[in-house]
Amino acid sequence: MAAENVEILTTAPVAEPAGHSCGCGGHDEADPVLDVRAIPHAIRHATVFGAFEAIAPGASLILVAPHLPRPLLAQLAERAPIETEVLIDGPEAWHVKITRVA
Repeated sequence: MAAENVEILTTAPVAEPAGHSCGCGGHDEADPVLDVRAIPHAIRHATVFGAFEAIAPGASLILVAPHLPRPLLAQLAERAPIETEVLIDGPEAWHVKITRVA
């Protein structure tokens, strides 16, 4: 079997932003997008709850769903204060920006 040429790309380390100390080296500049359409319905809400818990107060998450997720948004609002903005209102997918109020 012939050996294939594999190119390994490396990047210079990026300095951690002020107040950030996880050491992961990756930092999102845009709001993270969670497309739940491919997630089985049985675990969809739990997946969104986990993602929501991971965002800091004042940060946002873009949720992509097959319908406007009113019950899910109500459940999130019970967990923490949120603001929502429908960015795309169907008909194939709804994009909802969920901001965790600081």
